[in-house]
Amino acid sequence: MKKIGFLSFGHWSDHPSYQTRTAGDTLLQSIDLAVAAEEIGLDGAYFRVHHFARQLASPFPLLSAIGAKTKKIEIGTGVIDMRYENPLYMVEDAGAADLISSGRLQLGISRGSPEQVIEGWRHFGYEPDEGENDADMGRKKAMEFLERLSGVGFAEPSPNPMFPNPPGLLRLEPHSEGLRERIWWGAASNATAIWAAENGMNLQSSTLKFDESGKPFHIQQAEQIRLYKEAWKKAGHKREPRVSVSRSIFALMNDQDRNYFGQQGRGSDSFGYIEPTQRAVFGKSYAAEPDQLIKELAQDEAIQEADTVLLTIPNTLGVDYNVHVLSAILEHVAPGLQWR
Repeated sequence: MKKIGFLSFGHWSDHPSYQTRTAGDTLLQSIDLAVAAEEIGLDGAYFRVHHFARQLASPFPLLSAIGAKTKKIEIGTGVIDMRYENPLYMVEDAGAADLISSGRLQLGISRGSPEQVIEGWRHFGYEPDEGENDADMGRKKAMEFLERLSGVGFAEPSPNPMFPNPPGLLRLEPHSEGLRERIWWGAASNATAIWAAENGMNLQSSTLKFDESGKPFHIQQAEQIRLYKEAWKKAGHKREPRVSVSRSIFALMNDQDRNYFGQQGRGSDSFGYIEPTQRAVFGKSYAAEPDQLIKELAQDEAIQEADTVLLTIPNTLGVDYNVHVLSAILEHVAPGLQWR
């Protein structure tokens, strides 16, 4: 059994073929899709966060709205770029969204991906301390976020407060018990996956990772996950960790599917540079008739190592078509792989 969710980048553009012409279209359709995904039995609705782009950015209003309109589905991110965040304000936002959803928030955070603008986090008022780089800054903010999520008081109360205070140091409110255990780290390297395990975060591994061996993508990703699990066990955490992998998977059920995605299934892994000095390996897309998909996916070692699969979706094609895409996987592929 595996949990199956969707991952939306939340694109929009005033393009004739898009169902999401505006930011409002994307936000409202994201809510509708999460509601529909819950109705068909999907386990999770996850959203990417990008700044300075015509894509979803500030996640907490969207997550809260989805939480208020659904009952069971997990709601998450993949991932929030911590270089742009105020960790304390984020604790308050996350606590509120988690309480609205009755404890269904699954927050993926990370150092972040290549950006639309040069050092965009500086425009948000942040810069690394002396001797640090932006990756150090992102990880440091992540650690502060995790510490404050614990709910332990740290702020000295005013001797003349506007409202009565409980005794002792004050914590951020609203506090949502258990949210600390539902934070995931998006790791692109083996080292950061190990770091995530040492610090008690679940692991998100996407459709790309840094190339550390030249092996096929799914082999490298499976190795990353195994290293993460070993580090988790060595750290002595009391609970079982969770691991998600993202995949582009399309079951070709009709001519429309074949027209959109028929060529993608003939591709393969690719290697390239997402940063000037960092070579990465990009996983292939899967697109085929269900029986063939089952055969191909059964050979994916990283999927076997994960408990959660996030299906990347073409959000610009609208809610109805994406429900069709997700339903096809649930009904015609997942049972053959014993994901259901």
